[in-house]
Amino acid sequence: MGGVEDEGPALKRMKLSSNGLVGLSNGSSSEEHIEGSSSELMARPLPTEGDKQVVGSKGVIKRDEFVRIIANALYSLGYTKSGACLEEESGTPVNSWVVNLFIQQILDGNWDESIVTLRKIGLVDETIVRSASFLILEQKFFELLDGEKVMDALKTLRTEVAPLGINSSRIRELSSCIVSTSLSGHANSCKKDVARVRSRSKLLEELQKLLPPTIMVPERRLEHLVEQALILQRESCQFHNSLDKEMSLYADHHCGKDQIPSRTLQVLEGHDDEVWFVQFSHNGKYLASSSNDRSAIIWEVGSNGELSMKHRLCGHQKPVSSVSWSPDDQEVITCGVEEAIRRWDAFTGKCLQVYEKAGVGMVSCAWLPSGKNILSGLNDKSISMWDLDGKELEACRGLRTRKISDLAITSDGEQIVSICNDKAILLFHRETHDERFVEEDQTITSFSLSKDSKFVLVSLLNQEIHLWNIEYVPKLVGKYKGHIRTRFIVRSCFGGIKQSFIASGSEDSQVYIWHRDSQELIEALPGHSGAVNCVSWNPSNPHMLASASDDRTIRIWGLSSLKVNYQKAKKTSISSGGSNGFHQCNGGT
Repeated sequence: MGGVEDEGPALKRMKLSSNGLVGLSNGSSSEEHIEGSSSELMARPLPTEGDKQVVGSKGVIKRDEFVRIIANALYSLGYTKSGACLEEESGTPVNSWVVNLFIQQILDGNWDESIVTLRKIGLVDETIVRSASFLILEQKFFELLDGEKVMDALKTLRTEVAPLGINSSRIRELSSCIVSTSLSGHANSCKKDVARVRSRSKLLEELQKLLPPTIMVPERRLEHLVEQALILQRESCQFHNSLDKEMSLYADHHCGKDQIPSRTLQVLEGHDDEVWFVQFSHNGKYLASSSNDRSAIIWEVGSNGELSMKHRLCGHQKPVSSVSWSPDDQEVITCGVEEAIRRWDAFTGKCLQVYEKAGVGMVSCAWLPSGKNILSGLNDKSISMWDLDGKELEACRGLRTRKISDLAITSDGEQIVSICNDKAILLFHRETHDERFVEEDQTITSFSLSKDSKFVLVSLLNQEIHLWNIEYVPKLVGKYKGHIRTRFIVRSCFGGIKQSFIASGSEDSQVYIWHRDSQELIEALPGHSGAVNCVSWNPSNPHMLASASDDRTIRIWGLSSLKVNYQKAKKTSISSGGSNGFHQCNGGT
């Protein structure tokens, strides 16, 4: 191949500088005709400064590796001619000729020849050679069996696969396949295993995982590296709260505060007293709230993001402390303070069932993931499980739940999570009865379980919120400070894209938002005129947050740049008999 000293037409290439295209290397304009045939130009290597072996400003990228994975990416994308041109022009092949021969033999099904070539590609580790040989011969075995060449398949198993001396359990499976095929006289009797025959390209992918990357470049390696870079940028972005598809390769990723809900879009005034609890449905289409006014309200999220009252749920004789949506969002349960639990149809507002127990009152409620049972915490410090018809199925007695408590169950339905005493949360396994504890030095006021059930967010009397990883042995992994809590129960929640943020109410009438990983406070949102008791982040809309306050209102927060089709900070004050189609439902029995 010619170098820069070669006689002949000068290379006329576009120079790319930090300022963009600056013209041709000989000073002519980009509109001039480029002399020489395309094949001649492609055959010439690009001149380099001192023929450096590395590229990039940091000097950590090896040139030959870089070229190989780019060419590999071109082939993966289907740009075969471009990949071949890059190999020729750079003088750096993606694979050696021996590896290319090996690949072709695999694709052609030349199994015996591929085994021979395998030993010529420079593998030092004999274990890798035998493992790769096993995969190749297993493919040969299945293809023979699939072609109803049972005796040839048996010979391959006995004389080629078995002598490798590895994966004896798999060899027994292959033997049983031979037996079942022989008994029926047809290979289709072994459909289950034959169906597992890899395509030859799939076999190549598995071989690629075994062979060192220096010998065979991993498939889609460039895509993997770029994805890693984007993910690292996303994770280091403190305000990232947008869909990954919005990330671009053209610039380093960075989000501003404009991705965090920080503007009051709507004020809901449906309650007549302090609002104690709010929770969005799992699909994000509804919001349930409960109040000291002894009612709960179901709000509907419109297609434009505006909320309107759907049902007012009446029937409790005492203030309603909490609500919980069924797994399918078809129903909601409400818990009166030391009173009863009521189950409602979310679409009709009808009370379907009342759960109560003589001599004791309910203090908390939760759905099992199956949607067929509910849990209740009682003021005698026990936890009961009920069927939907109101029958108590079982009870866990002893110090299981506090008089005022939160209650949750993990997404797999296996562990009940409850505050069992002032400074501890109990993780109780329903089947094994194993107990684990999250133990704090301060009094626990409330907690929230993450969507994946691997973390629990614990609000404390000392005005701190602690994040615990409870996947294995409970471990404290984060602390959040800044909000005010002196007298009341103030609840916090996970939220945003991938639950990357922590939000909390506060007695200073503000909503506080922290970045989950960095633990830095990023927003304190004013607007309420009383203590903010509870917050809930919409699980399907990372830009919508709800807060409930002693000022009797619920605020809906959104992006500061959001263009809404309804009035700014619209007050939705709806009473019974309103004209918007909402229903007041009496759940009396």
